[in-house]
Amino acid sequence: MRQSDSENLFQEWFDSLPEVTDLEKEYLDRVKANFLRLAKRPPILENAVKMVVLSPLLDLAGFYREPFLLATEESIEIAIEDKDEIVRGRIDVLVIQKQLWLLIIESKIPSFYLLEAIPQAIAYMLANPHPDKSVFGCVTSGEDFQFIKLIQQDKSEYALSDRFTLSKRENELYPFLRILKKLSQILS
Repeated sequence: MRQSDSENLFQEWFDSLPEVTDLEKEYLDRVKANFLRLAKRPPILENAVKMVVLSPLLDLAGFYREPFLLATEESIEIAIEDKDEIVRGRIDVLVIQKQLWLLIIESKIPSFYLLEAIPQAIAYMLANPHPDKSVFGCVTSGEDFQFIKLIQQDKSEYALSDRFTLSKRENELYPFLRILKKLSQILS
């Protein structure tokens, strides 16, 4: 398994993306504001991330409508050593038709980075029952988001999108939603 350096492997995250309407932008501004308010009182638990951030995004992208089916997988616990202290967090997984894997990271401290969840996301994605099809994933902490594309045909390769964050001045949920809408089109 190797990470691809080629932009051609994951064109879906930047090529011919659907637009975000003004009404959707207003809603996304509210989602961002809600998250930032929530973030003032850490820790941010995964259920709050799902309700405040992820659920509105999945709805706007059309993943609650036909032909999509949403499932949840078991949570797993992750641990890292941080200055001689073991810090624990959890990853919850939402799966949409075994083609889009969304991993939500719950962390007690802000130092759990998305990079620590990407290998777990890829492990889930490798279990795809259709190895002839590309599989997409997304890891999120609620504040940060990153897409993954996995191809298993000749040799297993994956590519990552840029990271999107809610801590920037501009609302990066706009481009994030554009990509999510594109994946919805591709997967339906």
